[in-house]
Parts: sequence; C-alpha cells; structure tokens
Amino acid sequence: MSVPTLRADELFATVPAAHPSNFAQWRALTGRVVWTMVTKGELIVALIFPLVVTLGFYLPLRYVMKFQGIDYAQYVMPIVVLQTMAMTMMSNAQLAAFEALTGLSTRLQTMPIGTIVPLASRISAGLVRSLVSLVATIGYGYLIGFRFDAGFGQAMLFCGFALLVGLVLTFGADALGSLTKNPEALSQALTLPILIFGMLSTGFVPEESFPSWIRGFARNQPISQFSQSLSDMAAGGASWAGVWVSLVWLGGLTIFFLPLAVWASVRRS
Repeated sequence: MSVPTLRADELFATVPAAHPSNFAQWRALTGRVVWTMVTKGELIVALIFPLVVTLGFYLPLRYVMKFQGIDYAQYVMPIVVLQTMAMTMMSNAQLAAFEALTGLSTRLQTMPIGTIVPLASRISAGLVRSLVSLVATIGYGYLIGFRFDAGFGQAMLFCGFALLVGLVLTFGADALGSLTKNPEALSQALTLPILIFGMLSTGFVPEESFPSWIRGFARNQPISQFSQSLSDMAAGGASWAGVWVSLVWLGGLTIFFLPLAVWASVRRS
C-alpha cells in the first residue's frame, strides 16, 4: 500500500506564520550579552576598574595640585569618567571581534534577524556596562571630594554627555572588532591611542604643565575638550561657548564611526 505524500504547503498548513520582531530579537540578543557579563564577572570588573583608575590618578598628584591651588578631586574626575568609558569601548571591541572570529556574526546573517539587530544588541549591552561604571565612578568621586556644584540638571547633563561620548567611541571600537576578528591584538591596538590621548590631555594636568610645543595639541584634541565640557557641567554649568567644540568633535566622530560600524556589522565576510 502506497503512503500518500503531502506537498510542502499542505505539510505546514497548520503551522502559524512566523512574524519576526526586531524588538524581540534585540531584547533576546541584548539579554544574552548582559547575562554573559553577569555570569562571567564583567560587571564586577566594571565596578572595580573605576576605583583603580580613580585612586591611581588622584593619589599621586593631589598634593602637587594642592600647592597650585587646584582641587584635584574636582579637576580629575571628568577624565576618570572618560577613562571608564574607554573601558566599555574596549570591551565592546573585543565582543565584536569574538563574535566575528567564532562565526556567530556570519551565522546571524543567515537567519531571519534584522540587519542591524546584532550591532544594536552589542551597543545596548555596552551602555549597560557604561552606566554601571559611570555610577561607580561618580560614587568613588564623591568619596574623594568631587561634587556637582552646578546642581541636579547639570549633573544629569554630565552623565548624559559622558554616556554619549562612550556610545560614539563604542561604535568605532565595534567596527574595528568586526573587521579585525582578533580580540588579543585589538586590545593592544586600542590601548595605545587611549594612553596617548589620555595622558596628553588637559584632563590630568593644566595646559601650562605641558611643553610649549605640544600645548596646542593637548588643548584642542577631543579628550581634552570632552573633559573640559564635563568639568564645566560639574562646576559652574555648561554654556554654548564652552561645549560647542566638544559637540563638533562628537558630531564628526559620529559621522565617521556610525556608518563604519553598520557597514562592518552587516558586510558578508
């Protein structure tokens, strides 16, 4: 006796049609990354690293700056915040490189998943890490004497601007990670520019402390401008004259890094 065969449309006639939701996909992928950060202790590192950076920068120079009449806790905290945002940038770069190296990125491209959902999930998880680090950094800052003298509104602007800087830098780091597929080499490659732009900035010492031939670079490079804007927000309050250069830098980096991150994430390797 022959067994009747069913056509494909008859075989799956009772199966409800799938309606992929980009939001549900983003939520699932973001939750996966955040859960990994929790179980592997990355959020613990996000809490401890700001303490190490705060003490490492504050303790050696506080007395030197005190003799110059500078409240170093108030002066140094903006650059400490930017350094913790840089940690998030490096973590996202390594995550993107690992997903590209293991083939997960390629696998996701063959599935009915929104084109930029994997990128959006990595960036969102990075924002969670940034928020944890930012709260910890401000808490440690308060322990050494840092204060938001300009009020609650400027404090919220300070936090929002710091997270925005971290977000823009994370786009660039994510693109680099997707393109290189080498987490170890990537970590070394990102450490150098972080050190150069961090140490050669006016966030650690005043411009007058640098040799005259490098003061122009130290004053005008983006990290110095970001640090100065954050300092204004914490102290007397930000003004257009004080933040427009930072916004130009931030806008230019966004125009460059965001399309690069999208292209690196969706390209077929």
